[in-house]
Amino acid sequence: MIKCLHDTTLQGHPKLGSSWEGFAIEQIICALETRDTCFWATHAGAELDLLVLAQGKRFGFELKYADAPARRRSMLIALDDLHLDHLWVFYPGDQAYDLDDRISVIPVADITRLKTFIQ
Repeated sequence: MIKCLHDTTLQGHPKLGSSWEGFAIEQIICALETRDTCFWATHAGAELDLLVLAQGKRFGFELKYADAPARRRSMLIALDDLHLDHLWVFYPGDQAYDLDDRISVIPVADITRLKTFIQ
């Protein structure tokens, strides 16, 4: 017998964020048709969920299971230390918006259009 979980059960699960992050990373890699990717972190605690090298450029990705992701210090460190051309934050919402000129928040549903963003 398969037991179905209600939405409230899933929302409170301690592994929801990391599971969602893994799903989004897989979708990004498939959309960009690349394997030239890695995770990045510093000893000081700054990190980037996904670094992609594509078309001679460096792109960063953060995956946030949140209603309205905001700019974080870690993102600014990644932009500067890695000399990123752009950083995208994917989230489960439905509105795209910019946090500044090099950081954009994008709905996860738009991952399939990712190639058009990096050209």
